[in-house]
Amino acid sequence: MPLLIAPDASYHSSWLEAAAEFDGARRDGGGAEDWALADLAETESFRGFVDSLRNAALPEAPRKPGHVPCTFLWVVDGRTFLGSLAIRHELNDFLLNEGGHIGYSIRPSARRRGHAAEALAAALPIARKLGITRALLTCDETNAGSRATIERNGGVYEVTRNGKRRYWLECGTLTQATQAARHRTEE
Repeated sequence: MPLLIAPDASYHSSWLEAAAEFDGARRDGGGAEDWALADLAETESFRGFVDSLRNAALPEAPRKPGHVPCTFLWVVDGRTFLGSLAIRHELNDFLLNEGGHIGYSIRPSARRRGHAAEALAAALPIARKLGITRALLTCDETNAGSRATIERNGGVYEVTRNGKRRYWLECGTLTQATQAARHRTEE
């Protein structure tokens, strides 16, 4: 059963397999944009990457200009890495217009099984604990899967800007999916 966990270096080989499936495509919520895949194949570099993801949530952590504190989580099932999710603690201009509070990606071989919807449901109470009462999520107008994931979790469509659909989700409202996901993360 899929769970959200903090990034963990013990998932190295499964993470690399998932990265290969993306074949260079952008992975929202992954946090690997500044890391070369070849470098991450090395154990020590991967541990450094995992440490950087864990530290990104700390307000005092160094970050690139325009980046905000962010909690990175991984979607796993047993020892298999399924995807990643990022909760951005605040919105800057870019995130307000393009990226939103929460971004996620599920590896291609694990898609269309509800993993993204379950991960998003489990992330909403975490976002609430971070002080986010209403979360903004965006997706490309053409991304029917992400749109369904957001709507399944109670996302209320606002408007489309620059090809991005904007949705607001209440982080304090426990939908049936959120309750089920919370139960699984507490087991």
